[in-house]
Amino acid sequence: MAEKLSLPHRLWRLLPPGARRAGLRAAAGVLAPRCAATPPATSRGLIVGGEFAQATGLGEAARVLQAAVAQLGRARGVYAMAVGGAADASALPRDAALLLTVNAPSLPLMLARAPRDLLRNRRVVASMAWELPVVPPEWRVAARYVHEVWACSAFTAAALEPILPGRVRVVPYPLAMLDRPALPVTRDNFALPEDAVVTTVIFGLGSSFTRKNPLAAIAAFRAAFGARPDRILVVKITGQEAFEAEAGQIRAAAAGADNIRVLSGAWAPARVEGLLGVTDIVLSLHRSEGYGLVPAQAMLRGIPVVATGWSGNMQFMDSDSAALVGYRLVPVSDPTGVYGKIKGAVWAAPDVEDAAAQLRRLGDDPALRADLGAKGRAKARAALGGGELRAALAANGITA
Repeated sequence: MAEKLSLPHRLWRLLPPGARRAGLRAAAGVLAPRCAATPPATSRGLIVGGEFAQATGLGEAARVLQAAVAQLGRARGVYAMAVGGAADASALPRDAALLLTVNAPSLPLMLARAPRDLLRNRRVVASMAWELPVVPPEWRVAARYVHEVWACSAFTAAALEPILPGRVRVVPYPLAMLDRPALPVTRDNFALPEDAVVTTVIFGLGSSFTRKNPLAAIAAFRAAFGARPDRILVVKITGQEAFEAEAGQIRAAAAGADNIRVLSGAWAPARVEGLLGVTDIVLSLHRSEGYGLVPAQAMLRGIPVVATGWSGNMQFMDSDSAALVGYRLVPVSDPTGVYGKIKGAVWAAPDVEDAAAQLRRLGDDPALRADLGAKGRAKARAALGGGELRAALAANGITA
């Protein structure tokens, strides 16, 4: 799972992001097959498509949905997708529905080299995540390729409904359906002291450095614990090769602090789970989330979470089950250009002082950590148990 970029990829990234996206979308829109106007009334099982090999949120979502669909006895195959790739579709059953774990703007890009008959006479659904209260106009393209959208949270669904009216359903990733076995991992595997309280931040730089807001997390930790050697912050990032400047900002913010560790690399999911397994507190001072996979995984493991109290993570947490951090809503300003200029878009500016107070409160009270962890586990199990997935399969006529 190396992070090195090829020379063509590096040259491609030198072009302005807007020009890259517009050019790709235009070309792919001509080539990509479209779904039928009316889907079959029933389908036998479900094929899950997505970037299964990628260490991204949507890659993990594809893996989670495939595992859950298999557990429900509806799995009929997988369709491994990639931008510009041509996955083998010859063995996919014609009577099965297709679930694409792909956001709207990427649908034509992912389907550009697909067989022309891939979507013909097939019910097609997409599972999507979005992190702002409004979506860009180019998301309307989804109507060409899918009959229904499964939004990973009510927050995402509210953003999508205006551009796809009547075609959006809330189907959170059913993480609680999956086994979470104890992993044979100790703190020695990560060079962490046994007697310290460990707070962990995990995110990918490709998911927007500004949105994930790691500098605020580091500032909150430093305000809470200073240089205490018995309080450790782990910042785990992916995508350093592609986002060297952003990774440099994180390391600069952590400079001189022996109790802050910055780890990078595209780890296998089991290793990430292993890091969670030796963590005492998970911290997410995001500006916005479509869902929040890491906080959800932490809560299901009984790890207390300190998180911004706004956006998609509120699908599975509340003030009783997580340490919610106060915030104010501000206009979106993203220097990386990931979110561009979207009219009316806002996101949260979390209160760093409040986050520091929450960290101190939990860090100094083991009983409180255990209590909040137990409440978080119960809340996440109830919210992410797969009921919405079962209902969506039934509503779409997808049978075993």
